[in-house]
Amino acid sequence: MQNIREWEELLPHIEFAYNRVVHSTTSHSPFEVVYGFNPLTPLDLLPLPTQEAWTCQDGEAKAKYIQDLHS
Repeated sequence: MQNIREWEELLPHIEFAYNRVVHSTTSHSPFEVVYGFNPLTPLDLLPLPTQEAWTCQDGEAKAKYIQDLHS
């Protein structure tokens, strides 16, 4: 960032990164201790829709759906 006074905009990214790091004391990340899994990206935190079309799609359609969801 060019303007150092805007550091607070980076805090959510820093917090996410910190909470994903595995700590030597617990052998787990803080996120994993609380929620039971360690997300790779913030997109992993989005809930998947529970519509019926999601459950009855073939593998290729599911892959396309996930690619569209991430973009």
